[in-house]
Amino acid sequence: MSPRPYQLGKRQAQVDDARRRILDAARALLAESASYTAFTVDGVAKRADVARATVYYQFGTKTGLLEALCDDLAEAGRMSQLAGAFTAAEPRAALVVFVETFAAFWDADRLVMRRLRALAPLDPDVGAVIAARDDMRRQGVAVLVGRFGPTPARTSDEVARILFALTSFETFDALAGERLRPPDVAGAVVDLAHWALAGGGHA
Repeated sequence: MSPRPYQLGKRQAQVDDARRRILDAARALLAESASYTAFTVDGVAKRADVARATVYYQFGTKTGLLEALCDDLAEAGRMSQLAGAFTAAEPRAALVVFVETFAAFWDADRLVMRRLRALAPLDPDVGAVIAARDDMRRQGVAVLVGRFGPTPARTSDEVARILFALTSFETFDALAGERLRPPDVAGAVVDLAHWALAGGGHA
């Protein structure tokens, strides 16, 4: 006899609840940890009040957990809007959408973003996930730069490197400081991006 539908539904709800608790625990642990060694599968499981095996069942590996956490942050930061940067008819409008989308993403949970990126050089699992995400942003920047065509004083590669740096969490975090939020400085980042595209700074 196959399981009754309500039993399957209840089981799925329990799975979904465990997944949500684990992701919330991972974010909380990152936000509170003073040491990078505290962010472990065991630490997350303990914080979520689930068995270590449950974390592995849900996410497979620590890397899988980190990927899911980044996806969760992306959803909270409305990264789905990034598609608009590649469908906008005008390159400058596309650039604005790209910058504003990342500003919202970096603001999804600023403290957790800061901790994840600080952990990247220290924890190989975190480093691999962050590097892969940054590479996707780098590819997006390359597409945008290609739409603008040749610049007066810089190669496309130079402009792409500048725009990649300008759209990083570190740039938004530094410009926002403690008084502002990343979306508050998106306009300044767009202005700097236009300056780079115009070849600013060269004689």
